[in-house]
Amino acid sequence: MLHSNKNQNRKNLSKIASAILIASIALSGCSETSNKANNSSAQATSSSPQLLPGFEKRLDIYKEVTLNADLSHLSDKQKTMLAMLIDASKIMDDLFWLQAFSQDKNSYLASIKDEKVRQFVEMNYGPWDRLDGDKIFMSDAKAKSLGAQFYPQDMSKAEFEQAEIADKTGLYSIVTRDSVGKLTTVAYSEKYNEQLTRAAAILEEASQYAEDKEFANYLVMRAQALRTDNYQASDFAWMDMKNNPIDVVIGPIENYEDQLYGYRTAFESYVLVKDLVWSEKLAKYAAYLPELQKELPVAKKYKSEVPGSDADLNAYDVIYYAGHSNAGSKTIAINLPNDEEVQLKKGTRRLQLKNAMQAKFDAIMTPIAETLIVPEQRKHVTFTGFFANTMFHEVAHGLGIKNTINNKGTVRQALKEHASALEEGKADILGLYMIRQLLEKGVITEGQLEDYYTTFMAGIFRSVRFGASSAHGKANMVRFNYFKEKGAFSRNEQGLYSVDMAKMSAAIDSLSELILTLQGTGDYQGVDELVATTGIVSATLANDLARLETANIPVDIVFTQGKQVLGL
Repeated sequence: MLHSNKNQNRKNLSKIASAILIASIALSGCSETSNKANNSSAQATSSSPQLLPGFEKRLDIYKEVTLNADLSHLSDKQKTMLAMLIDASKIMDDLFWLQAFSQDKNSYLASIKDEKVRQFVEMNYGPWDRLDGDKIFMSDAKAKSLGAQFYPQDMSKAEFEQAEIADKTGLYSIVTRDSVGKLTTVAYSEKYNEQLTRAAAILEEASQYAEDKEFANYLVMRAQALRTDNYQASDFAWMDMKNNPIDVVIGPIENYEDQLYGYRTAFESYVLVKDLVWSEKLAKYAAYLPELQKELPVAKKYKSEVPGSDADLNAYDVIYYAGHSNAGSKTIAINLPNDEEVQLKKGTRRLQLKNAMQAKFDAIMTPIAETLIVPEQRKHVTFTGFFANTMFHEVAHGLGIKNTINNKGTVRQALKEHASALEEGKADILGLYMIRQLLEKGVITEGQLEDYYTTFMAGIFRSVRFGASSAHGKANMVRFNYFKEKGAFSRNEQGLYSVDMAKMSAAIDSLSELILTLQGTGDYQGVDELVATTGIVSATLANDLARLETANIPVDIVFTQGKQVLGL
């Protein structure tokens, strides 16, 4: 690709970010809490980092939720193990801070005198508002680097692409400069050796308390992966677990934080307790993946891969978030591993985080429906619909194509920084497609199609508020404008939205075909154009989002969590 095209891509992305920032500025907040923040900020010393004017209202965009679960059915050994898994997760939390922000966590937080501002920095893992396009909100901060701390701050894309270095597109290394200033890479296991060695030792000790042999094996293998940067074997081991009542997802996993290329992965962790009743309800859906893959509304060459049939669906209560998973918007479902080879051989595991999902539905989805959906369709915004839409989003990651059909490598490599946003868009749209197909087959017996479509529409408003720095937010903006163009929904004079069922189904099929084709051909330029032309918040939508702020509807949730909360 020519250097001039790269510059144009940056300009396009800049325009999108600017549009989101303008939209976010339009969102007004709670006046009472804003005054409190103003008063406390005024008391801070001039030498400490200050909250920038206008951000007082942003301090209250998260609703605090206590992250708890019923642990009464667990043995003493299992509870001891949970405490250890939380200890290991805290190390992942500290590592993610290092990947996201250059300044020492403890000293930077200690320099902030205002407690509320300090908490907001902690939520965002640095001085950038993750739900406002990574906008700077502290007086001492510079613009957040697209490459976070994965690359040298003075490195250009041209320099990187011309460099001949080992592990150039590696998932588990950082790019840095050697003693003479040339680009080189350093493996995570070397860069973060002390922290990862401690975390590995904790996982190995925890394995001694595991009552499930497969889970104990996974913990030992994951510990080895932290030391060696070889995660595939532990991913296979994780896929082999079927009966473990406790789970932990831990390590460098998602690549969303690397907005420069989408290559490098960020540290995170979830500690989970399985909901056996709900998991049993979900088990039957995974068996339909191969059949649904064949029925996708796209040419055969874009669905030639056969998804693994060993995939499973389970519901969990999450009891601890750490690192990337805890930054900004909180994940409510997981689809892993990301390794394409593991996916093709084993499928993926889809973990629905039921307690976090319920918290978001109650605090955010229900009031959004009351504010923006026409009265006659509000009854169709249901938790069943929200749970299923979220679950089938994760299931749909297993559909479609992982490798390009024209020798451009994996889809993730070919689409670079756009890969995550397009993959999230694919998962959302194919999730709806799957729900429609399974309803028609009689496999899904709860609710009606209008429940799932209307709940999805309300969910778009929820996710668009995550802003330009989120792959999910970008995906929702593209889809909102596509649906609008196809007449899948309409907006009346009162500013209330309604779904057109037939046109929504047609738009789902045509957008599915478009996304799968872009992925299959590895069409970077085509995706860049799609995001640039449809990934924009219009003035009308910005005003509607502002109404959600006026109604004091939280943008997301933040957790009170830990061993003390759980009584461990």
